[in-house]
Amino acid sequence: MRRIVLFAAMLAVAGAAGAQQDYPNRPLRMIVPWPPGQATDLVGRVMAQKMSDVLGQQIVIDNRAGAGGMIGTDVAAKATPDGYTLLAASSGPVSINPLLQKTAYDPERELAPVANVCVAPFLLVSAPSFPAQNAKEFVALLKANPGKYTFASSGTGATAHMIAEYFNNMAVVQVTHVPYKGSVPALTDVISGRVAYAFETVASTMPHVKAGRLKAYGVSIDRPSALAPGIEPIAVAANLPGFNAAAWIGVMATAGTPKRIVDKLGVAAETAMKSPEVLERLASVGVEVDYQRPAVFADYLKEQKKRYSEIIKRANIKIE
Repeated sequence: MRRIVLFAAMLAVAGAAGAQQDYPNRPLRMIVPWPPGQATDLVGRVMAQKMSDVLGQQIVIDNRAGAGGMIGTDVAAKATPDGYTLLAASSGPVSINPLLQKTAYDPERELAPVANVCVAPFLLVSAPSFPAQNAKEFVALLKANPGKYTFASSGTGATAHMIAEYFNNMAVVQVTHVPYKGSVPALTDVISGRVAYAFETVASTMPHVKAGRLKAYGVSIDRPSALAPGIEPIAVAANLPGFNAAAWIGVMATAGTPKRIVDKLGVAAETAMKSPEVLERLASVGVEVDYQRPAVFADYLKEQKKRYSEIIKRANIKIE
């Protein structure tokens, strides 16, 4: 009897190994924890299409929106770790929300990094009438008037809020946060001059900058961006060496997914990122390619957690 049990166990192990060797042998799903049309959704669809071509199996998009991306992220975290459920992951639900509130999932324990795909740079903007003509003057004006100025964000704890607080700390300025329900009303009040400034994505601000409705002082990443031609990095423009911040979008799998499968998915994502069509389509969404392999992505996520933890502590950010 014991031999029969051992033989059955060996067959089960062999079957599982065989299934892994054949991976993928059926369609995959990519959970997008946001509604259709949102940036992560658009990036996820571009990646799913190209990764499907590489893997030889279709990746079906499954939108599970709600709770700031936390509902869909939890679904992916609790899925069977067989490589057939992927997550279009992003800064908010993975790097920020778990630090500000209780979540049903633990991103470090329940999700496996596959590949960072891209970053979304932000612009520091004000109304054209704001007296500072450049980033250095902007910082000097805020320093000379502690407590006088306000800044807008798309909501308390949003990536835009975090990046603004990161800037405020590095610039050593005292300002007041005015949270809004979304970037549109926030930018509307910046344009009108009701609020002094904001950090918002290049995708949402550049049309206003080009139309003369907003003045841009710098881009949030540490290099010039093709998405914001002619606009210097804040690290240079405001003389804040080391300033480098952006939202990120990547691909993750359920923790426990075999390393061989994670690596195969990572290669598929890397191959997709080399497609000129993908580069063009991502640029149209307002994001820049920033591919990172699984191990590098894992280190990046640790750095993001450390940075956001420090920002939250320094600025005493709380979700009411």
